[in-house]
Amino acid sequence: MAKAMGLSKILAAGVGILTVSSVCGLVMMAVVYKIQIDKFPPVSPPPPIRPTVIPTDPPSSFRLPDNVIPESYKVFIQPYLYSAITNNYTNQSFAFTGNSTVRVKCMTNSKTIFLHAQDLNVTTVEVRQSDTNEKLTVNRYKIHQNESNFFEIQLEDIMSGNGTYYDIFTTFEGELFDGLEGFYVSRYTENVKAKEEEEEEEEDEYKERLLATSLLQPTNARKVFPCFDEPALKAVFQITVLHRPGTVAISNELGDPKTTEIDGEEWFETIFEETPIMSTYSLAFTVSEFESKMMSSVTKIHIHARREAFSVDRADYALEVTAKILDHYQITFGSKYPLRKIDQIALPDISVGATENWGLISYPESGLLYDKSTGSTFDQERVATLIAHGLANQWFGNLVTMRWWNDLWLNGGLTTYMSYIGVEAVGWNFRDLFVLRETQTAFQVDSLNSSHPLSSQENDIQTFSEITGLFDAITYSKGAAVLRMLAKFMTEEAFMKGIKNYLAKFEYQNTEYKDLLDCLQEETKEDVEGFMSTWIEQVGYPVITIITQTGETTQEHFLLKQKQGHDIAWQVHIRHMTDRESEKKPVTLKVKGPVKLPSFQLQDRDEWLLANIDCTGYFRVNYDEENWNNLRIQLERNHHIIPIINRGQLIDDAFNIARAHRLNITIALSLTKYLVNETEYIPWDSALKNLDHLVLMFDRSEVYGPITKYLRKLITRLYEHFEEYTINRTVPEKHTDQYNQVNAISVACSNGLAICTEMARSLFEKNKNETNKFRMHPNLKKEIYCSVIANGDEDDWEFAWEEYQKATDAAEKDKLRYALSCTKEIWLLNRYLQYTLEPSKIRKMDMVSTINYIAKNVAGQPLAWDFVRGHWSYITQEYGAGVVSLGSLLDAVTKRFSTEVELQELKQLQSEQEEKKQGIAARALEQAIERTEANIMWVKENKQMVKDWFVGEL
Repeated sequence: MAKAMGLSKILAAGVGILTVSSVCGLVMMAVVYKIQIDKFPPVSPPPPIRPTVIPTDPPSSFRLPDNVIPESYKVFIQPYLYSAITNNYTNQSFAFTGNSTVRVKCMTNSKTIFLHAQDLNVTTVEVRQSDTNEKLTVNRYKIHQNESNFFEIQLEDIMSGNGTYYDIFTTFEGELFDGLEGFYVSRYTENVKAKEEEEEEEEDEYKERLLATSLLQPTNARKVFPCFDEPALKAVFQITVLHRPGTVAISNELGDPKTTEIDGEEWFETIFEETPIMSTYSLAFTVSEFESKMMSSVTKIHIHARREAFSVDRADYALEVTAKILDHYQITFGSKYPLRKIDQIALPDISVGATENWGLISYPESGLLYDKSTGSTFDQERVATLIAHGLANQWFGNLVTMRWWNDLWLNGGLTTYMSYIGVEAVGWNFRDLFVLRETQTAFQVDSLNSSHPLSSQENDIQTFSEITGLFDAITYSKGAAVLRMLAKFMTEEAFMKGIKNYLAKFEYQNTEYKDLLDCLQEETKEDVEGFMSTWIEQVGYPVITIITQTGETTQEHFLLKQKQGHDIAWQVHIRHMTDRESEKKPVTLKVKGPVKLPSFQLQDRDEWLLANIDCTGYFRVNYDEENWNNLRIQLERNHHIIPIINRGQLIDDAFNIARAHRLNITIALSLTKYLVNETEYIPWDSALKNLDHLVLMFDRSEVYGPITKYLRKLITRLYEHFEEYTINRTVPEKHTDQYNQVNAISVACSNGLAICTEMARSLFEKNKNETNKFRMHPNLKKEIYCSVIANGDEDDWEFAWEEYQKATDAAEKDKLRYALSCTKEIWLLNRYLQYTLEPSKIRKMDMVSTINYIAKNVAGQPLAWDFVRGHWSYITQEYGAGVVSLGSLLDAVTKRFSTEVELQELKQLQSEQEEKKQGIAARALEQAIERTEANIMWVKENKQMVKDWFVGEL
């Protein structure tokens, strides 16, 4: 036992010694290894070579990737449409075919190309390297059936980046629909007897004719040929149109027609010169039997229209106006119009006021043609204004284009502003009317939470409905109004110099709004971006509240339905005056306040302050009650002391501030009493628009009677002021007086002033019974006929309907079409609504405005609303791409809405839209709901007060 214990001790000692030795050895090895590592550090092995990943997935947004950039297009379009149906041609076709070769620069190695295509059948796709003509293998191609409209081409081979050029060739076919978008067909009638110069005593014979025309803005070029349909992806285009004999093709540039034979048939082939570098949406082409009239100058000017338009020289005024405004713009902008020609065409059907295509502008007939014998001065003015707008787009939109649709106001706002300058070249001066037409129009939309900023984030504007939603009063009217404000801030001379810099620096390029501000900044010491950024980037506008006893001044986001507005203050430049100083040094308010501004503090209690002289600032002004009262007293004593524009703006501000629950409505109403001594148009029109809102709120209630009596009392003196002109069927010389004469007739007759309704009936009967109809002055026709039909019977309506059908002048038809909506007979209004579904009775482009006219009539409004709801699917299908039609329709048929039932009906329509995942007119629908909610609240709070005030004034 003891021996065993000894052996165990020896063994344990040996194990211990071995363990210690092993540990020491390991330590020694670690030390030696560390020394070696320090002397000879290891080198990492090379990473494995990974293959280059070529992206093939569709883009994550609705924007095209930038792997390829278009340089040029060659497009062949062949519509098979016959412009006239004869015995020889019974197989009418509404198809078109074509092919396109687009040359692109490849920026990164790619196996996938994304373009746009929609409603097309693409039958061939080939991709070749441009310099070698080497053909790349196409694995597959498809059109994505979602809002992206991506046309995806997958290649077997890799396209080399580094700026290598490739040609993408496609053949395709499509259909000429009648939806007033893309490449569409339009119908009209032509007097074939007049064409053949038959004997005069023979009865006229009208036959149907057809034409094919285009509206590619904003995203409809993809419906005609595969293309990179984004405004920044500019390219050069060469268009060739194959068309039937007897027709003429026109496009952006000059064309050379020649005959050719295809499959045994004779065709015309018109090859157009290359365009300047331009966006797809500015392309245009038309095939028709139209005739044209030309004015030779440095730039060839053509007016194209139906043959009958030239029989009475309806195109002459447009030729004259175009030449003068075009010259005026070239001098004003310091930039030559770059094309050799400008074509303008009067279309029987178009869904917009005018297009802005480079070198080929399309208008509705009443927007381009003027008949001296039947046209009013308002018709003449409209032609000049639309032409001025269309020509301004040749620079702002075509020569210089916004980079993306979020800055659409760079086109719309600038052209609207410049059109007021353009018409001055032909003798029209509307600058004083700017506030009525643009500022006050924009104020109405921009006082809603559902408005939008002038410049949104690019990511917020992606889909078709989001893009078309920008074609509204904010983009055009607010855009122009803030530019007018900026021009006053930095002086108009400096502003126009900056505009010249902008056009020169960015011609043929794309811009963001800061590019414009940078060019303007070069011409002034003022901080242009600091002043403008909040007006452009944030929604809405402020109301400036001034307490004249202390000079305390604040600014707040103005909203009809008050929610918490944003906290960012606008930089507000305030021009102001008192009854003792015609204009004081301007004050700039940069904070929300309240701040005390000594310039606004009055010393005497009977002194008054007037801020925002001539309404050059895009904001409203509220005062303490004492100052409002002093301004009212001044208007009643001597209104001439206050500038004309401000007389109108005081009324407009007061009524709208009252609608926003910031002012007692009786203060606004009291301002209108001075109008019995007013004869100027601007104050009257501002007042009538706001009183009309009260009519809309109360014409279905007991408040309407006192309102009508007050309006009769108010308008009598103005009607009498123009009565001699009216009885003699003449008009005043001053243009704004002509507007006011029509206002006087409209308000007097619609509110039952006996001398007016009797006058209207007398003129109507005299003209009705004379052989030569419509001898009254054209300015008066619309309101005279409206009054007679409103107070008349079925025979009066039928007479006007027959005259409408016989009229050949579009402006004349427009007057009659409006008058037909004035009847109080429900069954006639329902019949008229049904006519809007028949293009042979009411042209497709007139459908929306006709429904709007009917909705203006208190008897027609519920009928129009039920009609719109019942035919919503049809209307949205027909006008889904209408740039402004659906928004204006919803606005018109819901303006009277002020009850919970009407609100729920609107919300039901919105819910149905959302269930169908339709974004059509979504913003307009949201705005109608918000406005209705505001109306409900306001009527509940103010109905009795309004009634009491009107009763007290009788």
